[in-house]
Amino acid sequence: MGRILALDFGTKRTGIAVTDELQIIASGLTTIATEDVILFLKQYVTKENVVLFVVGKPKQMNNTDSQSEAFIIPFLEKLSKALPNIPIQRVDERFTSKMAVQTMIDSGMKRKQRRNKGLIDEISATIILQSYLYSQ
Repeated sequence: MGRILALDFGTKRTGIAVTDELQIIASGLTTIATEDVILFLKQYVTKENVVLFVVGKPKQMNNTDSQSEAFIIPFLEKLSKALPNIPIQRVDERFTSKMAVQTMIDSGMKRKQRRNKGLIDEISATIILQSYLYSQ
């Protein structure tokens, strides 16, 4: 099969999660400065068989696109040009940050650890990826 890689795009940081080769388990991979994501992905796909990118689609409560979508579209265009053989799917990412923080609370993380925004982004990417896997 091949791995599916999910991105929780942010203007400063991007959380990244990935599946196993059988596409059963979603795991957090890392958080990267957004300016370095394409370079990271180019290097990652040379080592791992990635068959799909799943990118969060931020929506408002009324189902319209969030303001941050204006930053994601140019990134997706760059990603498509940099890695044209890997398709991109979008997944609604509403509430993933809140769910990530709740996951951290539920797992017993201390308040100081929960302030790690990079970890929140990585967990959010994992939630986006898990949501995609459930929908399949």
